[in-house]
Amino acid sequence: MSTVTDPSPRASPLPPAVRVLRLHQWSKNTLVFLAPIGAHRLGDGAVLRAAGLSFLAFGLVASALYVFNDLADRQADRAHPVKRHRPFAAGQLPPAAGPALAALLLASGAAVAWSLPGAFQLVLLAYAATTTAYTLWLKRLLVADVLVLAGLYTLRLYGGALATGLPVSEWLASFSMFLFLSLALLKRGAELVGAGGALAGRSYRAEDRAPIFAMGAASSYAAVLVLSLYLSSPEVRRLYVTPAWLWGLCPLVLYWASRLWLLAGRGQVLEDPVVFALKDRPSWITGALAALVLWLGARGTP
Repeated sequence: MSTVTDPSPRASPLPPAVRVLRLHQWSKNTLVFLAPIGAHRLGDGAVLRAAGLSFLAFGLVASALYVFNDLADRQADRAHPVKRHRPFAAGQLPPAAGPALAALLLASGAAVAWSLPGAFQLVLLAYAATTTAYTLWLKRLLVADVLVLAGLYTLRLYGGALATGLPVSEWLASFSMFLFLSLALLKRGAELVGAGGALAGRSYRAEDRAPIFAMGAASSYAAVLVLSLYLSSPEVRRLYVTPAWLWGLCPLVLYWASRLWLLAGRGQVLEDPVVFALKDRPSWITGALAALVLWLGARGTP
């Protein structure tokens, strides 16, 4: 078994009341831009404004729910090598401050969402309700918890589509389903490696690590299979002038996912894979190459 050292973070210059918002997690809300990107509508000012507002609304509501989650989990977090540094668990923020901060963030998120279509507001409400249910109950259910985490990614994707009035293609929905499930399983598998045994407040045990890694890796490769089928479809030839360039996406996604799973098995991805990727130089390089491939494929597109 690999040895995992205590990943105590350096002292943050941000006050606890800011750190508890987990602003780095707002990166997940960039999923609201996928529908405009897929439709080649990012240059449309109205579409970009709606997507930006949906990003902000999701961020404010997500931060409110992170405050609620950290407040509810502060006892269990104290036994976790990473989560024990969260402001409530570390005693840096009094529990009494949690409800007021969460309420302010929820109200702000609702105010932003008010200017967006009613369908988006319903998705945001579903996101808030599902996240709350996850914090209180669903995270303790075996397998169901990772399906819920994957579903929360999907709600962001559809939220952006409904905010902008753009459709989500069946290809994007299928690719996202497998990729998001892989990320959710990676998060849980990485937590198992970091804990060195059973997870406090979860239904997973040390012997679950191997099947979780197998299911997660299989799900990531299924996402690449869907991507390759999409690249062979007439839809790609309609949207892209030089679609042959897009085949470069397959090895890039295969590299990124395979490397992430190997690092997780070594104990180097200790919590959320999205947060890890934000700090990981090869992930940034892979993302830049993927953007270049997309640009080359779309060059000259009307």
